[in-house]
Amino acid sequence: MSDGGSIRADVWLWRARFFKSRSLAARFVEEGRIRLTRDGAESRIDKSARPLKIGDGLVFAMRGQLTAVTVTGLGERRGPAVEARNLYAPLADPRAEALPPEPGAPSVGSGSGEDAG
Repeated sequence: MSDGGSIRADVWLWRARFFKSRSLAARFVEEGRIRLTRDGAESRIDKSARPLKIGDGLVFAMRGQLTAVTVTGLGERRGPAVEARNLYAPLADPRAEALPPEPGAPSVGSGSGEDAG
């Protein structure tokens, strides 16, 4: 199934345990509900046979929640959940880092710990 450097999108999603069956993963992919980021270029995956490679970024919505992950492994089988979690790493939300602190929120490390008053 994998040529050593890539794996079908539906197989990877199934092995990573995002879906209970490969056919559910294939249907999800073919509906065009997954965005792929590779080498800075973003595209929509619309074929279940589309290859995924280590380092690819995936963004998709499931059960009302946005999921953003980086592919860190291709896997040899659909194993237990612990093994599946080694196939991806969650991406940090870039918008969360760009937001300014809320007004009135204490700044981290803004004092020496001594009371000024």
